[in-house]
Amino acid sequence: MGDEMNFDNLSVKSLTIIGFGLSVLTILSVYFFQYVMNYQPCELCYAQRNPYYIAIPILLLALIFWIKLSKIMVTTLVSAMLLIFLWSTYQAGYHAGVEWGFWPGPNTCSGMGDGISLDQLSNIDGSRVVPCDRASVRFFGLSFAGMNTIVSLVIAAIFALATKKSVQKIA
Repeated sequence: MGDEMNFDNLSVKSLTIIGFGLSVLTILSVYFFQYVMNYQPCELCYAQRNPYYIAIPILLLALIFWIKLSKIMVTTLVSAMLLIFLWSTYQAGYHAGVEWGFWPGPNTCSGMGDGISLDQLSNIDGSRVVPCDRASVRFFGLSFAGMNTIVSLVIAAIFALATKKSVQKIA
């Protein structure tokens, strides 16, 4: 019974540190798989990085200057992070759904385009388009997009709890 993790005892700052750490770990993992393991990302994979690219520097600055932040600023920060990671969850879930064939992906990377002309083919110059509708690998049945859906949802839940705690401190 006492082995489960209890996030209720963590402070808003501790939750923010955990959210920041998971965000950094996620991006480092992405870079590892891309540059070390040579898994090439598709257009939707790149788009899924944007929430992290926005959140990480903001969180880093906030943690550096935490002592100077007012309660309202902290609440605004963790609420914004909640929204950013809900956006990230949506993006990753959309991509996972494209991979599973639940809905079509963008024409630019899922093979659902209107066709291609010979002129367009002659301009390809050897570049490789990575399809968005096929997972390059699955671990325990989950693609990278599926894993990011779960990770983003966990980070969003952490910031939801931080937002709740922060609002309670103001009230």
